[in-house]
Amino acid sequence: MVAPNLNSKDYYQILGCSRDADESALKKAYRKLAVKWHPDKNVDSQEATTNFQKVSEAYATLSDPKKRQMYDQYGEEGVKAHEAGADMPGGGMGGFGGFPGGHGGGMGGMSPEEAQQFFAHAFGGGDPFGGMFGMGGMGGGGPGIRFSSSMGGGGDPFGGGGFGGGDPFSSFLGGGGMGGSMRGSGMGGHGMRGHPGMRSPSVAKQYDVIPQGTIVSLKGLVNKSNLNGDRGVVKQYISQSKRYVVELEDSDETLSVKPENLLQHVHVRIHDIQSQPELNGETGTIITWCPDKGRYSIYVASLKKFVSLKPCNVVLDSGTVAKVTGVESKPELNGRWGTIKNWVSESNKYDVQLSSNQIIRLKVENMIL
Repeated sequence: MVAPNLNSKDYYQILGCSRDADESALKKAYRKLAVKWHPDKNVDSQEATTNFQKVSEAYATLSDPKKRQMYDQYGEEGVKAHEAGADMPGGGMGGFGGFPGGHGGGMGGMSPEEAQQFFAHAFGGGDPFGGMFGMGGMGGGGPGIRFSSSMGGGGDPFGGGGFGGGDPFSSFLGGGGMGGSMRGSGMGGHGMRGHPGMRSPSVAKQYDVIPQGTIVSLKGLVNKSNLNGDRGVVKQYISQSKRYVVELEDSDETLSVKPENLLQHVHVRIHDIQSQPELNGETGTIITWCPDKGRYSIYVASLKKFVSLKPCNVVLDSGTVAKVTGVESKPELNGRWGTIKNWVSESNKYDVQLSSNQIIRLKVENMIL
């Protein structure tokens, strides 16, 4: 798979696909790029909006067999003529990719609104943000959230252990080990797979470390700014350097990344929205954090929409590791990371484990990804 070229006018090059790519490869490429450049993930970025339109238009054309045939034979003008109903092989009327409301072909022909509508249409009721490596839907590794009225715990309102069990990355990463090379990570190029017959040494639980298997996006990188917005999965934490080893999506490349350069795409439950009570109880995936607004952008797959919410209205999944912030009574806690153990609904607080012998209770707005 070649690298996408968003400066190209060629639809295949934009998606980073060969001209003989099948529908599965095209959709996978579109999903990856659309998630990276989605306007709701890149607030107030004209570059992201433009790139989102480009990849949506490219996939809308290539995912339609007749339009793809026209494009392969006659190029951009062939698609325009096809949509205009010209007398050409396979000619006829239709919007982008058979999606109602599309306008003429060619770069710049799809409006931002149409790109958003096409994105929602392309993935149906699934969550394109909630999985990786060909794994769709809301399923994900990690424990389900526990709700309690006291420290003792309680029932799981999601049923069956929360948002789904199993490791959504196992089919891609071989079910364990580091997988892939350590290229670009500065880790010496060696994997972490165990030797047959050897028993792995026990490792003490680290409550201030993002769990392996967590889906993340890269942000704020300076030396490799072209990777900002790319997604990956946390494979390991290196305590000596205080960095995470992240394996990039659809790649064997791994990077060594500081915690502040990671955004976790974890699952949440919406809570106590007074102005839109119909949202309460809905589940979604965190897409981005807007520090200037102090809000998360969350994709709610069941509604096919994004919502912008304050941390006090978002219940993070149990097992999520987040940073303590804004605690005035004990400012020494600010900046520390801890694992969310459970949510206490009556007080809208989390029980947070900072270490093996320290659990504290904090307001939900004091735990930020």
